[in-house]
Amino acid sequence: SKATVSVLYWLRTTFTLKKHLQRTIMELNADLGKSVAIDSAKIDWTTSQMKGVMRRMLERKGDEVAICATIVKYDPESYYDEHGHEEGEEFVVLEGVFSDNYGDFPAGTYVRNPPGSKHKPFTKGGCAIFVRLRQFLPEDQQYVRTNIFEQPESAWKTDGATKVSTLPLHTYATETFSVLKIPPQTSVPSRVTTRIEESFILKGSIMEGGEVHPVHSWIRKAVGSPCTWKSGDEECYILHRVGRSKHPEL
Repeated sequence: SKATVSVLYWLRTTFTLKKHLQRTIMELNADLGKSVAIDSAKIDWTTSQMKGVMRRMLERKGDEVAICATIVKYDPESYYDEHGHEEGEEFVVLEGVFSDNYGDFPAGTYVRNPPGSKHKPFTKGGCAIFVRLRQFLPEDQQYVRTNIFEQPESAWKTDGATKVSTLPLHTYATETFSVLKIPPQTSVPSRVTTRIEESFILKGSIMEGGEVHPVHSWIRKAVGSPCTWKSGDEECYILHRVGRSKHPEL
């Protein structure tokens, strides 16, 4: 009947529109030609597919399976089903202890799982992590597990002029990933970025252009962006990435 056809058409149109809106919502800070600075504490937590696991999305391109940068919080005794990472995963434990079938990783641990790896995450007492997904080249197969805050001074490379220390974490193709350590109340010489850069503040704060970026802020600078940092009253640790292996032009 005409009524049935009309109802079916309405349902199909509604479903299509809903899927379109979902795709639009998941295009979050996805334009790599634009700079972004976000205080993650001001972002609402959203639910995930698993009970007791919440997310604060910072950058995302895709739906549930997406290229992304996210803060993930696990309630005590929560877990994720075993899953694989076709295009890799890397994360830093921000709070608590994150566990999987490879071991237990306390706060400050940097973990890198290459393309093709799989694991089953869980936590006993609860934890939070900053994670990046699906951003590696398939041939980049290095595993990394290291606690940033337990590294000896000999592992850091200090620039005598700027007083900024660098802890290398991983380098591949056009991308370098490291931790920057800046002494309290230290101004870093001004510069203009020649590559895309991404920073996540693990400890302390930085000031730039009259704005304070507190702990767990996420900052992405497009090519050609000015960068003028000054650390706050305590030593500042910044997870810092230059370049993107999937985008060698940046």
